[in-house]
Amino acid sequence: MNIRKTLSALAMGTLLGLGALHQALAAEPIKIGSFLAVTGPASFLGDPELKTLQMYVDEINGKGGVDGRQIELVHYDTGGSPKKAVNFVKRLIQKDKVDVIVGGSTSGSTLAVMPLVAKARIPFISLAGSVKIVVPPQKWTFKMPHTDAMAAAKIFGDMKKRGITKVALISGSGGFGKSGRAQSLKLAPQYGIEIVADESYGKKDTDMTAQLAKIRDSGAQAILNFGFGTGPAIVTKNVRQLGIDLPLYQSHGVASKKFIELAGDAAEGVRLPAAALLVADQLPDSDPQKPVLLAYKNKFEAKYGPVSTFGGHAYDGLFIALEAIDRANSTDKEKVRDEIEKTKGFIGTGGIYNMSPQDHLGLDLSAFKMLEIRNGDWTIVE
Repeated sequence: MNIRKTLSALAMGTLLGLGALHQALAAEPIKIGSFLAVTGPASFLGDPELKTLQMYVDEINGKGGVDGRQIELVHYDTGGSPKKAVNFVKRLIQKDKVDVIVGGSTSGSTLAVMPLVAKARIPFISLAGSVKIVVPPQKWTFKMPHTDAMAAAKIFGDMKKRGITKVALISGSGGFGKSGRAQSLKLAPQYGIEIVADESYGKKDTDMTAQLAKIRDSGAQAILNFGFGTGPAIVTKNVRQLGIDLPLYQSHGVASKKFIELAGDAAEGVRLPAAALLVADQLPDSDPQKPVLLAYKNKFEAKYGPVSTFGGHAYDGLFIALEAIDRANSTDKEKVRDEIEKTKGFIGTGGIYNMSPQDHLGLDLSAFKMLEIRNGDWTIVE
């Protein structure tokens, strides 16, 4: 059963409910656990993620639940702290006894809890970016966002088309920034690119002009920044303030309107790889993602305002989990895990997912669009 199609049919009044294949279990809710950075420096990730989960759980419950069972969302706000994430995941497993976990806004929090979910043998779908989450694949952990390795590859591919061979790298000191830096250093030679400067900044830094002055004198032909939060916006402003006239690339860690708001006019011309959700209206009608993207975008924006790819990851994770539970006809954790791993042709906001025992993400580079910020909005440049 495709839960999303069923919900659409219900909205038009063509079905009476999602069915009652397991009426005996109707009193027992499906318990979805989540831990997200709703407050703190990563709130631009966690806030739309939580809103998305709540919005769809309420809608599904209002239409009768899944196989006659209501969904109970159990959520804790980590504030972006890996330590809090560990404590909350212990609570989700031991006290709340959730059936599956969809969460982990940041790479640091996700990597910190992976040993716990493996020991507890509970399916976990992460909403964070680091390639380390799924490479090598861990039995109980899956993830929705494109990896930092994919972002670096997409960026370097675009640079190669533009004849850029010397690149200055600057990255945040958090888990995502460090992992993105490592992947960039690893992949650059494959694209004929030399990293001629390698700078970093802390999460509380408010000025990166010292690092950028070194970059200005490095002979770089372009700048790549890996980070999220306010850091990339500060880097973008400082680049313009120093009069550095080089192409500036950001990672998918800034794929929300919040970045454009923070960077202001300095964001003009910045390029980044991102999910097609940000440019759903610009896609051809033949694109199989377009109906899914517009449905989510319109629903979210009608209730909360501008959509971000981060909320989209929560949409993908929730529905992959629920459709796996539906196919398993059970919340047995081993069976649900197996069904998540068998996900094929799932059209989500991040792309079309095809998972396997060797691939707990299920996306390739075609799921990324290369975007450029023009006139304060996103434009597809390929």
